Amino acid sequence: MAIDPSATIHPSAVVETGAQIGPGADIGPFSVIGPEVRLGPGVVVKSHAIVTGLTEIGEGTVIFPFANIGDIPQDLKFRGEQTRLIIGKRNRIREAVTMNTGTEGGGGITRVGDDCLFMTGSHVGHDAQVGNGVIMANHAALAGHCIIGDNVVIGGLSGIHQWVRVGEGAIIGAVTMVTNDVIPFGLVQGPRGGLDGLNLVGLKRRGVSREEISALRAAFQELGTGDGTFHDRAERLAASTDSDHVRQMVDFVLAETDRSFLTPKS
Repeated sequence: MAIDPSATIHPSAVVETGAQIGPGADIGPFSVIGPEVRLGPGVVVKSHAIVTGLTEIGEGTVIFPFANIGDIPQDLKFRGEQTRLIIGKRNRIREAVTMNTGTEGGGGITRVGDDCLFMTGSHVGHDAQVGNGVIMANHAALAGHCIIGDNVVIGGLSGIHQWVRVGEGAIIGAVTMVTNDVIPFGLVQGPRGGLDGLNLVGLKRRGVSREEISALRAAFQELGTGDGTFHDRAERLAASTDSDHVRQMVDFVLAETDRSFLTPKS
């Protein structure tokens, strides 16, 4: 066990032999830290939380009561192989959140970026890859192998199907089931996840220029109503656009995927 002398550990907490606790970390009452866990500087684990498995947590992340972080995947194919959960810096992981390690068949690592907020009861499944600045509202859930881009917002009680990609800056409304890939900056809402437009509020909040937003709006219209297939329209946009944001959108569409795309409503 390697515990930095500046760390604070409540007498009722269980820190198992082998755990590495960084400087300034704070382990609250009745929490449990497993033997293969590494907590970075200033990590806070509040009361009654569990951090287990081959789990690494970055500087300044706070884990709230009754969260279960780093337990085994909810996958019947899992046979006890050594897989990991890596969580970045300055995340807020609220009450009763669950995050699982990866699986051998899915690459072996579940990964969460920096500066994310996981609200009460949200879930990150095995082998998911979550970017920076992501917000998951209460009881939202990511199934296994999902890829979530930076600055995505997922509304409360929403679910993302396994293998789905959600592009940077997209927003998913509350109580929405998403079974297909979501383009960057898309707006998805409704019980079965219809693509209703662009996340214009998010774009404006991040200071995207009016010219870039106009280019995205025109591209969205072309993707939804132009000639040919959705893929054909994306290829034409790729050949003609000068917009960095449109380029990001069409590159996402043209990349390999295990799921089809949500297409703009006509």
